[in-house]
Order: sequence, then structure tokens, then C-alpha cells
Amino acid sequence: MDRPVVTIIGAGVAGLACATELAARGVAVEVLERAAHLGDGACSWMAGGMLAPWCERATTDEIVARLGEPSIDWWRQHFPGTVSKGSLVLTPPRDAADLTRFASRTERHEWLDADGIAALEPDLVGRFRRALFFPDEAHLEPRKALVALAAGLEARGVPIRFGVDVKPSVAGSDFVVDCRGLAARDELPDLRGVRGEMVVVRTSDLSLARPVRMLHPRIPLYIVPRGDGIFMIGATMIESEERRAVSVRSAIELLNAAYTLHPAFGEAEIVELGADLRPTFPDNLPCIRRNGRVLHANGLFRHGFLLAPWLARQVADALLLETRDADIPERRHA
Repeated sequence: MDRPVVTIIGAGVAGLACATELAARGVAVEVLERAAHLGDGACSWMAGGMLAPWCERATTDEIVARLGEPSIDWWRQHFPGTVSKGSLVLTPPRDAADLTRFASRTERHEWLDADGIAALEPDLVGRFRRALFFPDEAHLEPRKALVALAAGLEARGVPIRFGVDVKPSVAGSDFVVDCRGLAARDELPDLRGVRGEMVVVRTSDLSLARPVRMLHPRIPLYIVPRGDGIFMIGATMIESEERRAVSVRSAIELLNAAYTLHPAFGEAEIVELGADLRPTFPDNLPCIRRNGRVLHANGLFRHGFLLAPWLARQVADALLLETRDADIPERRHA
């Protein structure tokens, strides 16, 4: 019996994760992407890449941590570049109460004093008195991770066709998974865009081994090391759907906050400024919606890399139920 074919529309993190999960379970998959190449116009390309479910729990719904926790192992399996060195949360001494409130809203952390901070991040010696360390968290470089997923799909014989703009309803296959992000508002009218902005800098005067979040009074930020002196500083969260370059205000606030973390950022070279819109449902949580043979998988908000594996598993489970009569070997071991 011929296996059903699943067409995935969209080659961002949601689409590539769904394709990876389905292909691993023996489903025949193809990926269609309207952009000319990987990352072109995808908000995944601007992501921070933090796999930080317990840090996120302090400011989001508890379900984000519960659904996101298994993603760390998923990424370790599919992207060897995943770095498992935890996350560090800091605040200037005058705002120490913010750190206590943050700790009360989450779990799986350790309190560090100044010596403990210096032991983890020697370049921060003498700058902060207390911190929270989340040892079980991880991070990755989003662009390299997307390339790795695409390469893994190619190795499995899964085609990714760029420059193909097609509506889910007319895609010619047995089932369609719509992972178009904000472009899917033609089918999902309650989807909205939440603007995020980031700065990438380079400096040889500072080294960090793990993401550092700082609970800055005006603009909380995170700094993610990319290696070779590259750091991603992000990210604003603005209820706006304006597609334009990073604003002067956001750039100044992000860089000022980074300078508060360490003065070395004052002499850093700005490599890139980026902004995009995150696809978001009213409750800020992802979901899958069914419309005939089409599954709409969307709404990852600012948790793209953290929750994409969960979204992919849900899609795969749903489609395997639909194709239970097809010759898919993995079903016999489920």
C-alpha cells in the first residue's frame, strides 16, 4: 500500500520540526517554502534559541515549562550543537527584590553568591552579589539548528522546495500541515503578530558560557553567547504589527542594559540589528487546529525553539492516527 504523503507548508522552526518528527516515524513528507532560501523572512531566524522552560515559567503560563521541558532532549538528539550549560539570572544590587520575586515564581534553580557567579562566569567577577542558576537549561544557535534540521531531512530524502507559495487548501497531498506563521492569518483570523527586536554584537573583551538574563528595571533582557565573541542581545516584546527596522529607542535600551551587565559591551561592534513579528494566539500559547485534511500548527509566540518539538509531536500523533491503516512501521512499536 502506498504511504500517505504529508505536505508541510513553511520551513521555519515549526515546519522543520514537524517534518523531522514525521519523517522519523516513517511518514512520507515534503516541505514547501515560499521564500527563496532557508531563513529568508522567517522569524525563527531572529530567535534567541534559549531552551529555558524554568526561566520562562517565572513570566508565563505554567504549561510552557511543562511542554517545553522535553524539548531539551529533542534538540540534543537532532542538533549536536545544543549547549547544556544552564542559564543565569541576575539583577543589579538595587533591584535584588526582583530576583527574589522571579525565584518565587519558578523552580529547578540554585541561589549563587558573588563567588558562585564568578565560578560560573569569571568575567562577571565582582559585578553582582546574587544570582539564580538554572543548571538543567540549554541553548542553541537558531540559524545553525535550522540548517541542521534541513540537512537531516535531506539525508532522509525529504524534499524542501523553496520559492513555492501555495495555499494549504490546494496543496496536492493526502494531508497538509500549515506552519506559515503569521502568514496563516488568512485561515486563522485570531492570530496576531507581536514585535520583537534584537541586536547582535561582537567583542573579544568578554566571554560568557551560557545565556544570562538580567532583570533590568526598564527592559529585561537576555544575552546569548554564540561563540567566537558573538552575542545576541534581545529581545523586546511590543504589541505592534509594524514591519520595520529596529527602533532607535529599542536599540538604545537593549545596548544600555547590556552595558549594565558588563562595560565591555560599550566597545562591542554591532554586527546586526533585526526585528520581526512572532505569531501569537490570544492566550499566547500554541495550538493545532483541524480543517478537513489540513492541520494548522501555529502560535509559538516567543517560545519557538522551546515549544516547536512539542508542536511537532502533537502533529505527528494526530496524523499517525489518521493514517493508522497505512504501512507505517513505527505504529507497530508505538
